[in-house]
Amino acid sequence: MVRRNTPPGSQSSLREANRARLVESLKRHGRLTQIELAGSTGLSPATVSNIVKELTASGILHTSFTSRSGRRATLVSLARKVGLVAGAHFSTRQLHIAIADATRTTVAETAIPLAPGHRHDAELDRLSILLSEMMENLGGSLGDLLSVGVALPAPIDPRTGMVSTPGLLPGWEGIDVAESLSARIERPVYVDSEANLGGLAEAREGSGRAASSSVYIRVGHTISAGLIVDGDLFRGVSGKTGQIGHMTIDENGPICRCGNRGCLETYASAPALLALFPESEGMQRLGDLLAAADAGVGGAMRVIADAGRHIGIAAASLCNLFDPELIIVGGELAQAGEILMAPMRHALERSALAAVGGLPEIVGASFGEWAETRGAIAMALDHVTLDADVIQFTA
Repeated sequence: MVRRNTPPGSQSSLREANRARLVESLKRHGRLTQIELAGSTGLSPATVSNIVKELTASGILHTSFTSRSGRRATLVSLARKVGLVAGAHFSTRQLHIAIADATRTTVAETAIPLAPGHRHDAELDRLSILLSEMMENLGGSLGDLLSVGVALPAPIDPRTGMVSTPGLLPGWEGIDVAESLSARIERPVYVDSEANLGGLAEAREGSGRAASSSVYIRVGHTISAGLIVDGDLFRGVSGKTGQIGHMTIDENGPICRCGNRGCLETYASAPALLALFPESEGMQRLGDLLAAADAGVGGAMRVIADAGRHIGIAAASLCNLFDPELIIVGGELAQAGEILMAPMRHALERSALAAVGGLPEIVGASFGEWAETRGAIAMALDHVTLDADVIQFTA
């Protein structure tokens, strides 16, 4: 559908702008009551009510009833028929894929293992095939996807769309991943780091939704963080913001994969933790370590607790610089729960500058291993221009 051209400043132009503002708010937040929509858009309740009625009648919005503080309220979301978006997360060892509608409801998902040292060409081919098969199973085709978001385990330069730091993701460097995947599937593609997108998911609809600013620390085979301010990502100039895995813990420590010495990853990432055990103990995967800690094995619990202490020291430096309201811990190692997070809190209390309002709370992520994929979906939906491409405005 094509939006009608209207003179700037006209009453019709103002109505179009108000409709677009309301739709953008729903894209950002998912579902909101009409009162919440008025607050998020700055429009009056009467204007919101009129727009919701109009766009519901045209099939763009969907309404239902809910209860807020004991009172009945109208809950508003984008209609599912608006279209589908996809999110994919390439971690170090797994690929997660999900397809969702405009309400962010997942309609299909799958996860497959990845070989160590996977390369962009083979994996983007595989992702293209899997997306095609998933859409066929839904009775559609790749052409029905409005956009696709991709999370990668490395910082992405927003100016180039490429991995911003050499050595962090061999086999993917020097490649515009969005352009390469888009050429394969002929759909718009957007790419960011896994920590950024995990943080985006938690800020939009998870543990960080009520926080004005938050840090999402992802701990697994790699360690990185996503910084959120007022619901938006802070990426920095080259996308390297939040790379706490490469904060120096000991300048005389082991050589890190980034080329520096004594980075946090050399002390608290999965490879570093697993390397502390002899082969006879069978700690081959991070899942083995987590299972042993859950069973109360002292050595496993101590190793995870030490990792938590190191991460807490790095988080304290991040708090002194960024001053977030909340710290959210995700990634595979976050499954250790308080074995990891209690030492993090203790280290934060010892190392971060004291504040009148207290230090940031440390909580676990809401979406577990799917946080980054949900963030990729949110990013894909952010880039869908529903106001121009879907909604037909009339004077």
